[in-house]
Formats: sequence, C-alpha cells, structure tokens
Amino acid sequence: MSAFSESLSVAASGLRAQASRLRVVSENIANVDTPGYHRKTIPFETRGTGSDAVQRVEAGQATLDRSDLAQIYDPQHPLANENGVYEGSNVDLIIELADAREAQRSYEANLKMFEQTRQMSSNLMDVLRR
Repeated sequence: MSAFSESLSVAASGLRAQASRLRVVSENIANVDTPGYHRKTIPFETRGTGSDAVQRVEAGQATLDRSDLAQIYDPQHPLANENGVYEGSNVDLIIELADAREAQRSYEANLKMFEQTRQMSSNLMDVLRR
C-alpha cells in the first residue's frame, strides 16, 4: 500500500471515529432532561493491519455511564415517588458541549489531513505527467 493510501486510510478512520463520537454526544445532549437516562460514552480502539505498522482508530461499542442519577425534587412530576423525588439523568451539559467541541476539532484535523494528502497526491501526478 502506498504512503498516500495509508495516509488517506488513517485520516478516514479518524473521521469515522469522530463522527461516531459526535453522534453519541448529540444523543446525550438530546436526553439531558430525560428522566432515568444514563450518559453514553464511546471508547476508541487502535487497529493495525498485520504486515504494516500503520494504526487506524475505530470507535468501540458505546457503554453506559453507571454514575448515580440526579435526584430531582418535584412533587408534581408524574414519576415522583411519595417524597416528591424522581431520578433525572446523569448527563452534564457542560461536559457534553466540551466533548462535542473536542470531537469537532479532531474531525476537522482529520479532514484537513485527508485534503492535504489528496492534494499532495494530485500534485505528484501532475509532476509525473510532465
């Protein structure tokens, strides 16, 4: 596999992984006020292809954050117990927004790498045609 193909493959794997991360973060943000919702996290794993030393990143299986759910006092809520308390979600909006920003920046960096590799490959082909 050529260096250009390997670079494109690495950048594409980063794009896919960050897209998965953004999807999970957006689900968490959408469910910030959903009672009983547990925040999802997604781990990244590196994968090599045997013979070459190039490592690609993949998003792993989404897991639930098992930290305690917020206890919310609202006697009028239909899910409230006899003490007027119900379980909210364990999603912290500030953390999710920071994760979304980080994933966006990483996605943009991978996209830039992809575009630069494609441009270098195109320039090389132009030089070879002369």
